[in-house]
Amino acid sequence: MLSQAVSYLTWLRSAQHEFEALVRTVLGVDVADSIDWRRPRMICIAAGFSHHDRVAVQRLPERIDLVRYRVFEGGLLSLLLVDSSPGSPSVASSRPSRGRDAVVGSRLAAPVVPLPTGGGLVPECLRDLYGELDEALTAWGEVEVAALRHYIAYRRLVNVASVIFRPKHQAILVYLRLDPDSVELEEGFTRDMRGIGHLGTGDLEVWA
Repeated sequence: MLSQAVSYLTWLRSAQHEFEALVRTVLGVDVADSIDWRRPRMICIAAGFSHHDRVAVQRLPERIDLVRYRVFEGGLLSLLLVDSSPGSPSVASSRPSRGRDAVVGSRLAAPVVPLPTGGGLVPECLRDLYGELDEALTAWGEVEVAALRHYIAYRRLVNVASVIFRPKHQAILVYLRLDPDSVELEEGFTRDMRGIGHLGTGDLEVWA
């Protein structure tokens, strides 16, 4: 997905004149003249994104948005911004903008505030383990990942899992929205949390 988007952007930059001519024909001269080539944005829309996709977005110098779609019964379409990168200010076209007033230029150049991700919560010693856990929790492709103050929530309309890091124990705690009576509990690995206060949501605790 990301490699395809970068390829499209590379092609678009090599065909600026052709693209502007098409816009001029379809939408008019004013719209064509208002195109800002300095910081184009890539928007990737898919049913789901992996942990590696979200890491790559933060490393690439381009402006990128990852948008997850979901289709509900009745033809209702939901779009959710999963991750976003403002890109590097140094990434700009050498071709100057034309005929643009300062107000419009200022608005277009305004920084994009990235959606919070779990990167700041994940201790360095647990990043590899968390990467594997994240892939397992997002395997269905319809899971929203939200980094909160003390934990990372995985949601499918409601929280299905909460991830909390314990670097001193080299472990990750996962609280799942499952009935503890539906699984065979194993000491040191799973625990019934009903009636026990804890961060996150879910009655089944799993040590990873």
